[in-house]
Amino acid sequence: MKGKVQGDYRFRQCGKEALIMLALFVLNVVWWYGFAYGLGSRPVETYGYVLGLPDWFFYSCVLGYLVFSVLAWLAVRVFFRDIPLDDTHTAEGGDGEQ
Repeated sequence: MKGKVQGDYRFRQCGKEALIMLALFVLNVVWWYGFAYGLGSRPVETYGYVLGLPDWFFYSCVLGYLVFSVLAWLAVRVFFRDIPLDDTHTAEGGDGEQ
């Protein structure tokens, strides 16, 4: 069973997709933390405002949401593949019996 799993291209593809999404998640947390605590740790009197929102909130929450939504969409369009989720035997045109 272990060799069957290691040789299956679907598991490699799933691992690649998981790593891509994990990298996007880490980047999103870094983005959010950097803007929220980087710009938001200033005195309130020095805040800038974008669309009526404090700049740290706009860049961390509003712009970050838009940027990472587009990046997730791009990652799915570029790196993700449709793969059959049924048994390899049936995916190759077999009768599905084991």
